[in-house]
Amino acid sequence: MSIPTVTLADVEAAHAVLADIVTRTPMEESRWLGDLVGGPVWLKAENLQRTGSFKIRGAYLRMARLSPEERAAGVVAASAGNHAQGVALAARMLGISARVYMPEGAPIPKERATRGYGAEVVFAGRYVDDALVAAREHAERTGAVLIHPFDHVDVVTGQGTCGLEIVDQLPEAATVLVPTGGGGLVAGIAVAVKGRRPDVRVVGVQAEGAAAFPTSLARGVPTPAGAMATMADGIAVGCPGEVPFAVVQASVDDVVTVSEEGISRALVGLLERAKLVVEPAGAVAVAALLEHPGRFATPAVAVLSGGNIDPLLMGRVIRHGMAAAGRYLFLRVTLTDSPGGLAGLLAELAAAGANVLEVAHERTSPALGIDEVQVRVQLETRGPAHTEALLTGLGEQGLRVTQPW
Repeated sequence: MSIPTVTLADVEAAHAVLADIVTRTPMEESRWLGDLVGGPVWLKAENLQRTGSFKIRGAYLRMARLSPEERAAGVVAASAGNHAQGVALAARMLGISARVYMPEGAPIPKERATRGYGAEVVFAGRYVDDALVAAREHAERTGAVLIHPFDHVDVVTGQGTCGLEIVDQLPEAATVLVPTGGGGLVAGIAVAVKGRRPDVRVVGVQAEGAAAFPTSLARGVPTPAGAMATMADGIAVGCPGEVPFAVVQASVDDVVTVSEEGISRALVGLLERAKLVVEPAGAVAVAALLEHPGRFATPAVAVLSGGNIDPLLMGRVIRHGMAAAGRYLFLRVTLTDSPGGLAGLLAELAAAGANVLEVAHERTSPALGIDEVQVRVQLETRGPAHTEALLTGLGEQGLRVTQPW
């Protein structure tokens, strides 16, 4: 069976259909990233799209092309949250009933937003792939139409309209970096960008803990990734779709992976420097620039694919990102167990400009002398240079300092 292809003409036709449906999201230059990589970097803010991600593009196009009989049967989808919201909003706009299967533990804001758009939400399994099995079973049982999150020609075509906007907004772009899970977005963008500008490099970016594309491309067929572990739930997809995989094989120049630390640093950087709220999956293109400065030709475009992040997760990611950026410091300091010892240490830390977050004493340890106490302290610093100066100052005071990690 031949796999359907997507053409530039298809994406241009989709652009006309979606003109009054989706937001033409802004493209903002990032001097912070530009200084780091040595050339202009622009951010394509799909986190500011309707429903908070690019997903409305493909979901609406797919559903707008259903027959009256198919619309009457309703639709079903599987998603960690962004596709769910796109399907739910598109269904409401088109007057179609929708059920969405979400993995257990899906972010609460995504679940609530999906329900708020009028869709029924059912939890199934741990990953999107598990939820997709449940959605397929529901479709077979009831006749509802499965709106796949990435493996359908209309979905890939709809996502490609983001690529047309990128070329229109920054004709001189040299590289476009795209968050990649099942491959629908990077495939659609590649068709649009390469169709207009064949010389532009299109790069997919995956979380290294959920990266099915590198192995799949090496083997020449979509190949399951196995166990996955990443905070970037929006791109935690176990196996590429056949339709996007064929496009990626033909048109995407490279697929790179990024670490959890890189994702955290990117998210914190986007908050601090760009004033943009982006979910972990939406930040991976920026993480690629942080981890591989100089690797990508500029002007470079980093697609911020979504901004639907649970505030509780955001708090954890911010702390993780600050630690990865050297903004948190964990120390063990050995002191003489005498009055004023702890006060003196805290005075030294205050004089060095460090903010003390936590302090704990340990008096019983084989590593301590009978007259010694160890203080465990967690600090907030201004970054690596400040940390180095602080450690040097403590050493000059004759304090025995270790960093447990």
